[in-house]
Amino acid sequence: MGQRNLVIVSSPQLAKEVLLTQGVDFGSRTHNVVFDIFTGKGQDMVFTVYGDHWRKMRRIMVVPFFTSKVVQQYRFGWEDELTRVIDDVKRNPEAATTGIVLRKRLQLMMYNNVYRMMFDRRFENEEDPLFVKLKALNSERSRLGQSFDYNYGDFIPILRPFLRGYLKIVKEVKERRLKLFKDYFIQERRKLRSTKSTDNEGIKCAIDHILDAQKKGEINEDNVLYIVENINVAAIETTLWSTEWGIAELVNHPHIQKKVREEINKVLGPEHQVTEPDIQKLPYLQAMIKEVLRFRMAIPLLVPHMNLQHAKLGGFDIPTESKVLVNAWWLANNPDHWNKPEEFRPERFLEEESNVEVNGNDLRYIPFGVGRRSCPGLIIAMPIIGITLSRLVQNLSSCLLLDNQRRKKKEKKENYVFHSL
Repeated sequence: MGQRNLVIVSSPQLAKEVLLTQGVDFGSRTHNVVFDIFTGKGQDMVFTVYGDHWRKMRRIMVVPFFTSKVVQQYRFGWEDELTRVIDDVKRNPEAATTGIVLRKRLQLMMYNNVYRMMFDRRFENEEDPLFVKLKALNSERSRLGQSFDYNYGDFIPILRPFLRGYLKIVKEVKERRLKLFKDYFIQERRKLRSTKSTDNEGIKCAIDHILDAQKKGEINEDNVLYIVENINVAAIETTLWSTEWGIAELVNHPHIQKKVREEINKVLGPEHQVTEPDIQKLPYLQAMIKEVLRFRMAIPLLVPHMNLQHAKLGGFDIPTESKVLVNAWWLANNPDHWNKPEEFRPERFLEEESNVEVNGNDLRYIPFGVGRRSCPGLIIAMPIIGITLSRLVQNLSSCLLLDNQRRKKKEKKENYVFHSL
């Protein structure tokens, strides 16, 4: 495409080659004029090339963010945030009448989930000035990174001079975001650490581990900032997208919503609020979440891969620095490999696909990728999605706002009506 070599992988066999068998050869990330700015030319973890820097950054990030111990440490906070969401919905009279757009409240919840882990901080409400500023800058970063307005410069380098104005905006947004991370969160935590013990006997938040690594000389100040940058991009919006799609599918399939609710009441009892450990006792809920991730995959082509050296794939020569896209959505929706993939049917993961897991044990189904560059956030995303959807179903009955009501409001958005149970 243009002057860039582009490889699309759409079969489980070749996906295995790219992600596992030749995972080292194809383990780097592609260069991109916008992402080079946002990541300081690969000083982060998610978008850097495969090598010593990536291994070091992943090791430093895994302990404070992506372990079972982290889940057990922070699940009480996630459950608390869900209680607050449900209470807010129940207090809102429009929820049961004209309908509400739940995204804004769920977005606040997700920011609080992540910022509790990262900085031991939370935002009280959607009008919190710092939350408004942070959300706006993160949204602008996502828009600039995903826009088609700059792609032509990547594929046709001779046109890059036309991107000067666009790249100037990208640099300004990057500088403002990093300054906000540093001034309002990292420096505040440093001040707190100087006056409060954070030894191994106390509870550390993630940034404490990151700052300890900096103190030992393993990483520098820029690396700290880009780790925070990565978490803001990778951990919040993707989990929110999957949660929203889950709600949409439950609303569009009332019989599935009913089955999830009946399973919770039967296994746990109507008075017991679902907790993170309970999710393992609810196979239909788990199957429903798997089906959401299959049917509505958050990142359909995964994060692009790249080979630093000439490689072979499926009998074809792959030139150095080719952009390799694994079509994970098609792998999970190919009718040759799945029974009626166009249907949203959680039962498939309890019947013919009962052995398929989200960790990539079957290359037909890799919503989080697999191999060296798989998403480590799987370990926190799944319980957060599970707690969120189960608690919403348990406490609220949801349906779409009727078409005539939506027309009266002149709304094009899908408003949901929530009835308290």
